[in-house]
Amino acid sequence: MGRPGLGGYPVNLLLDGRRCVVVGAGRVAARKIAGLLDAGAAVHVVAPDLNAEVRAWQAGGQVTVDRRAFVPTDLDGAWLATVATPDPAVNAAVAEAGEARRIFVNAADDPAHCSFTLMSVVRQGDVVVTIGTGGRSPALATYLKDHVTSEMGPEWGVLLELVSDERERLRAGGTSTETVDWKRALDSGMLDLIRAGRVDQAKELLRACLSPSSD
Repeated sequence: MGRPGLGGYPVNLLLDGRRCVVVGAGRVAARKIAGLLDAGAAVHVVAPDLNAEVRAWQAGGQVTVDRRAFVPTDLDGAWLATVATPDPAVNAAVAEAGEARRIFVNAADDPAHCSFTLMSVVRQGDVVVTIGTGGRSPALATYLKDHVTSEMGPEWGVLLELVSDERERLRAGGTSTETVDWKRALDSGMLDLIRAGRVDQAKELLRACLSPSSD
């Protein structure tokens, strides 16, 4: 049935201010850099040549750069490393250096040299859905991401805000949020009200569903 997947332990890494090294500075590397910058990482790029996007980030002070070939000490002090080059020898060198330093490494399109893989991500505010295929088919992950994106609009971010605010209100009033029937509330039609722009009514419906008197 083909190559086994890379089963792993899904996490949400908090990289704000943490040094992350990207080896390579082409189109694929730029995509990886953009994701790391969005996460607030302190990105250091190692590559002999930079594409225009990476040069712009360097000029704007968003990344630091060494314009040369990779050496293992480039990973000293890093929390995470990504390699995106067409050279399997470079991928192997980065993976080996990361393993020696206990630093997780992702090698673009080279699962054999990965100690972590990336998920396709759909975001609506703080609602995050991730899709993975164990590194076996990025194309399928992208296809599923597009499907989820078409189904999950901005109303989900609004729904999260309402539910989160209500949870905090209940906790402040001394009510355990573990015992209320959240599923009943979420199945009540709030999402349709939000889609219709009737957010205040959705909020009232949520409170009614969670009220002890509604049992």
